[in-house]
Amino acid sequence: EVRLAESGGGLVQPGGSLRLSCATSGFTFINYAMAWIRRAPGKGLEWVATINLSGSRTNYADSVKGRFTISRDNAKNTVYLQMNSLRSDDTAVYYCATERTPLIYSPYHTGADDYNYGGQGTQVTVSS
Repeated sequence: EVRLAESGGGLVQPGGSLRLSCATSGFTFINYAMAWIRRAPGKGLEWVATINLSGSRTNYADSVKGRFTISRDNAKNTVYLQMNSLRSDDTAVYYCATERTPLIYSPYHTGADDYNYGGQGTQVTVSS
């Protein structure tokens, strides 16, 4: 059974930082590109960032580029999202997700529908 367990969210002031983690199990982690997607209050799912299988290539939504960093530890089957310079419009539930197809990484996969997610997510609230 595939398991994606997000953690690390919380309440932070504008300009602050958080580091999200996603511990995974039930599949061959190193065979999948990984992503973060988010859902802001009253809005649909938004793709945030993707990292390839080895961790050597990343891709970001324009809204987070330069502020967020995605990384992975293949020895720990875990993917991370370092979020800096947080803004109120970053408030959302954040989910980690797997590429739908193993052994594939595409910089053109920039929609939430390109990925599978299924964890509970972790709430990030940016507010003063």
